[in-house]
Amino acid sequence: MNKIIATEDGSHTLQSGQFDVTYHSIHGAIQETETVFIQAALAYQSQFLNDIRILEIGFGTGLNALMTCLEADERQLNIEYVGVEAYPIKSAMVTQLNYPKLLNALEYQAHFEQMHQAVNQTVAVTPNFNFQLRVDLFEALDYEAAFDIIYYDAFAPNAQPELWEEAQLQKMYKALKAGGVLTTYCAKGAFKRLLKSIGFELHSLPGPKGKREMTRAVKPPLREVPLAD
Repeated sequence: MNKIIATEDGSHTLQSGQFDVTYHSIHGAIQETETVFIQAALAYQSQFLNDIRILEIGFGTGLNALMTCLEADERQLNIEYVGVEAYPIKSAMVTQLNYPKLLNALEYQAHFEQMHQAVNQTVAVTPNFNFQLRVDLFEALDYEAAFDIIYYDAFAPNAQPELWEEAQLQKMYKALKAGGVLTTYCAKGAFKRLLKSIGFELHSLPGPKGKREMTRAVKPPLREVPLAD
């Protein structure tokens, strides 16, 4: 059974009863999402794109999706978001998570709960953010050139090693459009070598608190950063 625990920045995470790992960094769930997914992926791609399609591997508590929704509304981005989760959490637990409060976004509480209910259907959460919760095993995915961003937020390799092997990462490469990015908290050498062998261009970036590095992998061709006016 999953259990809610507090991380160092005060935001909640879950301790998985099935896999005996936490859903987020114990050093701070919100700060991890901000560093690994919002800044390294969404902010990066929004330099080039206003219409962005995102695939999240490991929807979990919904924190990444909520923070992306907030960014979409603030930046006036048009985002299509598919969160994939094989083991959705219970509605009663969703209502106890403190993310809307800590993000000063209590008006998004209903939106946050709506995401967890949007099983295998696309809903317009806000005018800037369309969302679908796909309940499925990650191994069942078969997208082709469909997404600009992949948030790779599966449980760590020691908990679910099959999700960090070549067959699954090949599917992620195939799912990205040219110029698309995959970001993840993982920076293990073997993992990065595997990404490079598949065809990704790798960027090692400073990690969130508690991790020296994280990974951004880009499917060529790389986009040129626009010149400042």
